Amino acid sequence: MRKNDARKLTHEQLTELRKRGVGAVLDGEAPSKVARILGINESTLFGWMARYRQGGWDALDARKRGGRPPKLTAKILKWIYDTVTMKDPLQMKFPFALWTSRMVATLIMRKFKITLSKASVCRLLNQLGLTAQKPLWRAFQQEPQVVKQWLNNDYPKIRKLAKRLKARIYFGDEAGIRSDFHSGTTWAVRGKTPVIRTTGARFGMNLISAVSAKGQMRFMVSEGRVTGDIFIDFLKRLIHKATTPVFLIVDGHPTHRAVAVAKFVESTKGMVQIFFLPPYSPELNPDEYVWNDLKNNGVGRIPALGPDQLKANVVSHMRGLQKKQSLVRSFFQAPETIYASA
Repeated sequence: MRKNDARKLTHEQLTELRKRGVGAVLDGEAPSKVARILGINESTLFGWMARYRQGGWDALDARKRGGRPPKLTAKILKWIYDTVTMKDPLQMKFPFALWTSRMVATLIMRKFKITLSKASVCRLLNQLGLTAQKPLWRAFQQEPQVVKQWLNNDYPKIRKLAKRLKARIYFGDEAGIRSDFHSGTTWAVRGKTPVIRTTGARFGMNLISAVSAKGQMRFMVSEGRVTGDIFIDFLKRLIHKATTPVFLIVDGHPTHRAVAVAKFVESTKGMVQIFFLPPYSPELNPDEYVWNDLKNNGVGRIPALGPDQLKANVVSHMRGLQKKQSLVRSFFQAPETIYASA
């Protein structure tokens, strides 16, 4: 990439270049990428960010010189950005694994002896193109190489076999639903938290479901825990009146690997085949989004006064979901599940 020589630019050109660079970072582009595209050093870009933080867009005017130096220099801003985006808080001797504004403020105080308020830190992080986000959690037992093997080799082989046998591929999972799970917010007078009356008794139920990339969804309710026999009942429903084989992809739970399940699968003579996801990798299963939808958009928003009402709420929502094939297909469009969308 050809480097831009600021000495050869007019004041107007340099001002425009600065604004383009700062604007790109504010929009969330990585500073290293912006610097490379603009043909400037990364330290130069952070210098512009320091100017912007000090005086806004006017401070980027190349005709203006002097002024008091910024409290947070280009070098400091780069260090903050690199630390927050590239290091785990635990590496910096914090007891918590997520970066919070207060932790960043503490970090800046420790390193540079500069005190910033929580609001100032939030503004700073926004100015660096960073946003507060809900993280994706991964089990530390997960083996990246096994996941890579699944994405690059195992699943493509399953898909190829399904195409040859004209089989339907489903992803399945089980989940428990409890009466005391609630989600959502409601508007109310400031300072007066609203109260939604419901029963104090706790009860629950279990479900099995399976989804396909074509938007098909099957489910079964179980009031007790999901055993091998119940899982077999679900498999029987899944292949009922089927004219082509059914491939079901599930996790490695002992229920799925039970001897009775294996014997049943063998008895179907190929009408149903079971495949297993990599260990500790629920994010690879599109069926996880069924439970998210059920809990957050279904039963979590409707009070249940008894087990029968909870079951009715669950069945009603799941039947409604069966009719929304476009929504079910969207479960295969997440970054972690799009591999299974074809």
